Amino acid sequence: MKIAEPHLCRVDAAQGLLLGADGHYRKTYDDLSGLYADTQAFEALLSERRGQVAYEVTSYTPGEKVSDLIVGVARMEPGKVGDEFFLTRGHIHANADRPEVYVGQAGRGLMQMESPEGEVRIVEMTAGSVCYVPPYWIHRSVNVGDDDLVMMFAYPADSGQDYGIIERSGGMRVRIVDDGKGGWRQVDNPHWRPRSPEAIARIYDEGGAAA
Repeated sequence: MKIAEPHLCRVDAAQGLLLGADGHYRKTYDDLSGLYADTQAFEALLSERRGQVAYEVTSYTPGEKVSDLIVGVARMEPGKVGDEFFLTRGHIHANADRPEVYVGQAGRGLMQMESPEGEVRIVEMTAGSVCYVPPYWIHRSVNVGDDDLVMMFAYPADSGQDYGIIERSGGMRVRIVDDGKGGWRQVDNPHWRPRSPEAIARIYDEGGAAA
């Protein structure tokens, strides 16, 4: 039996890169239209930063089986749109019973999570923090600091991503905004729509769990 060869990568926290990666993608501010509550503030930001990178991911994929682990590093710029902190698009895994692990490397951020039923969990991330995102949780990263947020991650290679689940519900249930005291607070998203029992059941059924 031929087994896979080991592979060495290195995390460059200063640059926010995985050295030895075989995958690299970037999201520009143009790609983030519709994510923020203050559309006028976003258009003003876009006029200054059109085409610039908002966040980027470098990753290594050893294979496509559930037993393979994709590892990578994500780097996100600091800043706000109005009073709302910069964030990633967020997703649930297409195979929703797949977990993910995040390890803080630099900066100060949050892992914002939401269950299919709409329960909210928020974990603060700093260098050395380890966040386990269990199966079935929608998740996104939020940069609440003044520097780049850099995190390493790992997840099963067959997980896939469903980015549309957030858009279909009008966003995530809460938004993360500046509290005016150097910190953050969560506020309800008035546009959020609960998922139907049928939609929730599909998430669990397709992931192999009983709803």
